Amino acid sequence: MPANSGRVLLAYSGGLDTSCILAWLIEQGYEVYAFMADVGQEEDFAAAEKKALKVGAKKFFLEDMKREFVNELIYPAVQANCIYENVYLLGTSLARPVIARGMIAVADREGCDFVSHGCTGKGNDQVRFELAFYGLKPDIKVIAPWRIPEFYHRFAGRKDLLAYAAEKTIPVTQTTAKPWSTDENLFHISYEAGILEDPSTTPPADMWKLTTSPENATQTSEQITIEFKAGLPVKVVVPDSSKTHTDPVDIFLALNALGRKHGVGRIDIVENRFIGVKSRGCYESPGATILRAAHIDLEGLTLDRNVRALRDQFVTIEFSKILYNGHFFTPEREFITAAIPASQRTVNGVVKLKLYKGNVIIEGRESSEGLYDEQQASMDELGGFEPSDTTGFIAIESIRIKKWAQANMAKGQAGVTPKDVYGSRV
Repeated sequence: MPANSGRVLLAYSGGLDTSCILAWLIEQGYEVYAFMADVGQEEDFAAAEKKALKVGAKKFFLEDMKREFVNELIYPAVQANCIYENVYLLGTSLARPVIARGMIAVADREGCDFVSHGCTGKGNDQVRFELAFYGLKPDIKVIAPWRIPEFYHRFAGRKDLLAYAAEKTIPVTQTTAKPWSTDENLFHISYEAGILEDPSTTPPADMWKLTTSPENATQTSEQITIEFKAGLPVKVVVPDSSKTHTDPVDIFLALNALGRKHGVGRIDIVENRFIGVKSRGCYESPGATILRAAHIDLEGLTLDRNVRALRDQFVTIEFSKILYNGHFFTPEREFITAAIPASQRTVNGVVKLKLYKGNVIIEGRESSEGLYDEQQASMDELGGFEPSDTTGFIAIESIRIKKWAQANMAKGQAGVTPKDVYGSRV
């Protein structure tokens, strides 16, 4: 643990952990400043500032980073169809580089000796934040209380934190009845810990904050259109409300509102944390779920087959890992993101969708890009395609398959049948 003196900038959420950490750092002799980034979370920032100053922070800083979050993190992830372990849309991971960048800028400006955070010693966020800090300011010193023995032995769990908060008269919204931890931003909200640590426990209905349950969502479906240019959403049209959205942040807020109304974007998973521990997490990502479905669909119409395969196999997988593992401020991230615009040049067009009780249903798409030829694809006309040409294509493709089959037939004694080699299903 660093010497107990100096100025610390604490990544402050206003919740139980960071409020207790703020008080504890002051106990240790530090001068503590509190930092919050507005990345679209539904937060009473004035109340958070009042709370931080009441607990003992010398100063409070709030940075509005929503536009940077959307343009620099969310939209590149949408273009790359980023997803972790085929289900998690990376909402927590995406916000960390933006928050870290804002935090280091304030720490530099205010002459802070240290930065600190409330991430647990078992989680991913400690890695994401600290690697980002070092990528932005290599000589910065970090105080991570959940990895300091005198802290984590004193506060073995949330019950101890709640008792400490009561002792210090720190107001908290978390209770022993609802002890789960949340992280919220414009992209999503996550829930973990407490009763959720038993992976067989069904999340209580009143836990979910952002979305209506599909069962209780409106019985009336809603149709919308999303227009993309170079893989980026540039217009959302909502006929039912006669509204059109074109500003990047406004587009995402509108899709969030629609997803919430129709129960879109809930998941409950067990994932593999970067440090090797499995973790149960519940997530709500309403707008992101809609946007990803529309983007993937439009790529089917407009993106070259081999470009799409390369992007899926390399950019999508690797960028998702980079985001999840906290390697954003790295040379490999610069390399990966440089490839994204080239893959998206032809992803231009409009997708029609229907939202209904947790479902995002694609109803059609159109584009001026020339990769799709309706006449050529038609079953009712030749459209310039000569079917007999396929005979040679199949003959060439079958050469290696025939040789492989012949080699297998030659194994063992004469009279071996395909059933003997491949089983009863042949």
